[in-house]
Amino acid sequence: CAANLSGYSSEDTMGYHLVNEFITEDFRESVQEVLNKALRGEEDSNFEFPLVTKDGRRLEILLNATSRRDVDGDIIGVVGIGQDITARIAQEQEYSRLIDTANAPIFGVDRSGNVTVWNKCAANLSGYSSEDTM
Repeated sequence: CAANLSGYSSEDTMGYHLVNEFITEDFRESVQEVLNKALRGEEDSNFEFPLVTKDGRRLEILLNATSRRDVDGDIIGVVGIGQDITARIAQEQEYSRLIDTANAPIFGVDRSGNVTVWNKCAANLSGYSSEDTM
């Protein structure tokens, strides 16, 4: 599945440094830190980062990194399980755009009653900007 998603075959990737070769420069440090944590036994979940495919497309990946252990329980590497969330992110951005440009006031609150969404129409009608309310 990773080969289908990324376009890279096992031969393209085996023996190459994951972060230096396949992660965009702006995310190399943070992805390396997730891997380093897993190598220390600190597992990380739901880490988002971009992955550029072999043909140059940018995918947004949700990563869970866990320690890989031998039979004695010693850490010998990292197993990364990724999910392509590119379409979900695009859908969320479209949803946000639709809310913000709606011709009706739209707001949202969290469980504590704090404002989490305040669109332009709500700001225009109330006089309070989204910065004022959040």
